[in-house]
Amino acid sequence: MCMERASCREDFEVGIICALSLEYNAVSYLFDEFWDEDGDQYGRAAGDPNNYTTGRMGHYSVVLALLPHMGKANAASAAASMRASYSGLRLVILVGICGAVPYSWGSEILLGDVVISKTVIQYDLGRQYGDQFIHKDTIDDSIGRLNKDIHNLINIFETDRGLDWLEKRAVYFLQQIHNKVARTKRRTKYDYPGASNDKLFEPTYRHKHHVSPDCICRHCASDKDPVCEVALGSSCADLGCDEKHLVTRERLFARHYDHDVHELAIHLGAVASGDKVVKSAVYRDKIARETGVIAFEMEGAGVWDEVPSFVVKGVCDYADSHKHKGWQNFAAATAASVSKAILERYIRTDKAMKPPVGADEYDRRDGGSRNASATPIPRPNVGAMTEQDPRLMEERHIDGPFNATFSNSGPGDQFNAPGGTQNISRGNGNQFPGATFHGPVQFG
Repeated sequence: MCMERASCREDFEVGIICALSLEYNAVSYLFDEFWDEDGDQYGRAAGDPNNYTTGRMGHYSVVLALLPHMGKANAASAAASMRASYSGLRLVILVGICGAVPYSWGSEILLGDVVISKTVIQYDLGRQYGDQFIHKDTIDDSIGRLNKDIHNLINIFETDRGLDWLEKRAVYFLQQIHNKVARTKRRTKYDYPGASNDKLFEPTYRHKHHVSPDCICRHCASDKDPVCEVALGSSCADLGCDEKHLVTRERLFARHYDHDVHELAIHLGAVASGDKVVKSAVYRDKIARETGVIAFEMEGAGVWDEVPSFVVKGVCDYADSHKHKGWQNFAAATAASVSKAILERYIRTDKAMKPPVGADEYDRRDGGSRNASATPIPRPNVGAMTEQDPRLMEERHIDGPFNATFSNSGPGDQFNAPGGTQNISRGNGNQFPGATFHGPVQFG
């Protein structure tokens, strides 16, 4: 696809923000071309610490930023700086990975699925009492709504046709990522980890040592009891987590039956955003019941009010104590693929036409409406002729001197002499813009 390179920062309409390098990597594979291969061409605003990658994704000029650290404060700062440097942005997508609520409004969410935010809820904003935490959800404390432009875009994907199309295009772009890494040392980086590695344990079944008699884990009977440091960094296989406590899910059963083929699913809903990593299934389900969220992440609340934006994140864990990093690369790739597919449905908006070269000078001379602040140069109020040389009725040009008397206004033959050449035209109105006369002329 041929597309003219953005001439300045104001030409960029789409921004993407990633919190982790693995998220940035996945997005980078879906750029159709980069515009900074020979060094940065666009610069940044004074005081902006962000480092940007620029290029084309589909028919949009896209600027990509990687956060220095996770969390909503870093995200808010980066988004504000991006807005200052790239003032023409109409859409910013926060792309990355998240933890999901496995059962959401009757739907099963599996690892590798993608969540799109309809709203963001800052679930850790509130008051902590001795016995409870009360979330603040008043109008003054809530995060703003999607603007109309983005809201209408998201609404399309809540229709059957729109969602089916989005999932189909996302699978296509996911295959593009696989093709790009196929001949590199990273050729298996974005492979589907397999349904057998998608394990959801019962909410009350803790990730701890189950066979060690000398560990503090043996005293862990509830979600609030501590486990040892070793257990926190160990795998389920190392700890002996019993798979008889796994939750059976229909979609996973279908994948096993269909030779472990990945079927990408996209879910739209409220996303919880806060400054802590959730690793408790009991806490996850509590917040989900109270707020209706379908996923947890850490940057959306920071970006949401700074720029017109929404969240697209791939599910890499279930926000429980059994979470691990085995699905992160694949989840980042599915999120990046969905984001590029969304841009295909994001309708471009006509830009305001720029005035032609010299138009400002024309406006200043003419007093035109295109430059309301310009002061128009007054013109002589020349009316109709009351006494006319008969030759003027027949000829357009007058070569010699003549005498004529004019009234201030009225119908009749008028003189129009642009550029200094005396002409005759018939009609009403002022007819002497910039005229130059040779010979005596009398005005009545």
